Amino acid sequence: MNSEVRTKILKGIIVIASIYLFLLSIKLLGHSFKLFGKDFAEAMIQMTSNPFAGLLIGVVATSLIQSSSTTTSIVVGLVAGGALTLDTAIPIIMGANIGTTITNTLVSFGHISNRAEFKRAFSAGIVHDIFNVMSVLILFPIELKFHLIHKLSTGMEKIFTGAGGMKMFNPLKAILEPVIELVDHIFAFLPHYNVLLMIFSIILMFGALTFLIKTIRSLVLTKLELIINRYLFRNDVLGLLLGILMTVIVQSSSVTTSLIIPLAGAGLITIRKLFPYTLGANIGTTVTAILAALATQNTTAITVAFSHLIFNILGIIIIYPIRFIPINLAVYIGERASESKKNLIIFVLSYLSLYIIPLIILVITEL
Repeated sequence: MNSEVRTKILKGIIVIASIYLFLLSIKLLGHSFKLFGKDFAEAMIQMTSNPFAGLLIGVVATSLIQSSSTTTSIVVGLVAGGALTLDTAIPIIMGANIGTTITNTLVSFGHISNRAEFKRAFSAGIVHDIFNVMSVLILFPIELKFHLIHKLSTGMEKIFTGAGGMKMFNPLKAILEPVIELVDHIFAFLPHYNVLLMIFSIILMFGALTFLIKTIRSLVLTKLELIINRYLFRNDVLGLLLGILMTVIVQSSSVTTSLIIPLAGAGLITIRKLFPYTLGANIGTTVTAILAALATQNTTAITVAFSHLIFNILGIIIIYPIRFIPINLAVYIGERASESKKNLIIFVLSYLSLYIIPLIILVITEL
């Protein structure tokens, strides 16, 4: 075995190890967010008083726990228990789609030292946000006026009533959960361990991302780019199906969308080709709550779970034909944000306001 082959094998091992640590860091970050806010998020969801408040609560609650699947599952449980009505639950589901996209945008900051890479990665990160916000802006008023999602999800509930829920095997959970439990156990002995765990997760994420980026750069990028573009993302349908399949398997759209950001930053995939993949992730993330709802055998809960799926499908039907809008807007923002530190700060603050402003409004309205 010559030195070149040994070097490639070593780099392959480094890539696998970096991906594992990267995925571990994302799951740890989500775990630390849940330590901060799961109980608070659940209490906040229960205080929903009107559709607009429900929308804001969906954004805030999901940004705290970083899992639209978890938010939807909480809503399904509350609806099944009679704590929420269907009309107040659907706007929460809409808001959950917006709140779940912080992680993949945070991942893009791993490329901040390289202007060209950051521009690509940041654009790739925020295109998901833009799509979700556009979907809400279009479908929320339609739902208020015509109850379209309500009617369609009720129809689907009638078709699937009687189908029992099942628990899917999550391979990511199988390989990550033991390590997460170990790390959690170690940090539990420290004061303010949820804060320290969050900091550790972020450091681990950027460290793993740095190794991953450097190794990918040193590999034969043309071959890797050929595999990605010829086979995995050959067309929009394949990209969409890959996003659905990956998210169904790992049961987290945050993970599947975050995993693609380094490839976008390295220039291996364009924002145009990854866009359908993010849409597929939106559909795939609804499976967990649907299975949970089917297990409850509660008709309203099943309707709520299907409303998440219907909302994402309608968003794709409406926005995909005009996909140039979210794609070009994301590219423009990425270009402007990467021009200077001043622009970066402005865009980051503007991005964070998407989550902070709803929280402020909720606090003011509840006082």
